[in-house]
Amino acid sequence: MSGKLLEGLRWMLLLALAASAGPAAAQKYPVRPLRLLVPFGPGGVGDLTARAVAQKMSENMGQQVIIDNRPSAGGIVATEMVAKAEPDGYTLLLLNNTNTVSAALFRKLPYDTVKDFAMVSTLGGFSIAVVVSPDSQLKSVKDVIAQARANPNKLNIGTINIGSTQNLAAELFKSMAGIDVVTVPFNSTGAVITALRGNNVQVAFDFLPALLGQIKAGGLRALAVTPPKRYSVLPEVPTVAESGVPGYEVTGWNGIAVPAKTPKALIERLNKEVHAAVNAPDVAKRLQEVGVEQRLSTPEGMREFVIADIAKWNGVIDKAKIQRQ
Repeated sequence: MSGKLLEGLRWMLLLALAASAGPAAAQKYPVRPLRLLVPFGPGGVGDLTARAVAQKMSENMGQQVIIDNRPSAGGIVATEMVAKAEPDGYTLLLLNNTNTVSAALFRKLPYDTVKDFAMVSTLGGFSIAVVVSPDSQLKSVKDVIAQARANPNKLNIGTINIGSTQNLAAELFKSMAGIDVVTVPFNSTGAVITALRGNNVQVAFDFLPALLGQIKAGGLRALAVTPPKRYSVLPEVPTVAESGVPGYEVTGWNGIAVPAKTPKALIERLNKEVHAAVNAPDVAKRLQEVGVEQRLSTPEGMREFVIADIAKWNGVIDKAKIQRQ
């Protein structure tokens, strides 16, 4: 076979491959099960969100969306696996606030959180709650700030591990409120709550879905929530921003991403499927039950959000003088 003929065949193959990545391929897609990697273990808010959305996507797309739990520090294991996967639309990642914190906290990651992924859509947001024990004399965020200013370094705020979103949310509060308090890290939410009830810490910051049941049962008292507006699940609880710290905002979130070179047509198809799943009444109800508010986006909107979130956490880490790992 001549060189010219081989070259011609090569170009024909390339053109065929390019065509297969376009709208026609998106119409046939998916032809086999998809895998959604979740960087957390079963049972947490990220896992529950992923399962609710994946089940509905499976029903709508006619192919199973399989949840693959890969918990690790900073979500690195699952995220690296997706970054290095084939960009064919069959390997998805539950990208979330842990990823943006890791991008700011770790000096070197085995992937670039922005460049190595194509964003599909955000799914939902969830609040951090500022809580105290039921018998605490602290009745509001203003009381916390007043007591901290009257007694520098005497007030303890409990969070989970250093560098977690919850821990950095407490550091941001400390910085923006201009108070000297001690941020005490624990290995789990349960340990934080035990310390709070034993008065080893006087205030705690943790994700609302992990605390909601105890707040509603009266086992904890919520002083504030951290998004820019009040949370629909606890409408009577004010935001930190309206409680004496203007401009304060921290929101946990999750979304779907795929490897960077995934064809645009497949990304658009996935965006459509994600929106349909999250907007389904049974999924919306399930998300509300676990404290997640629907927050959908375009791929471009999610990308801009991720970039802004990384920049915010870089600033918090710098100001709090937290050592990068």
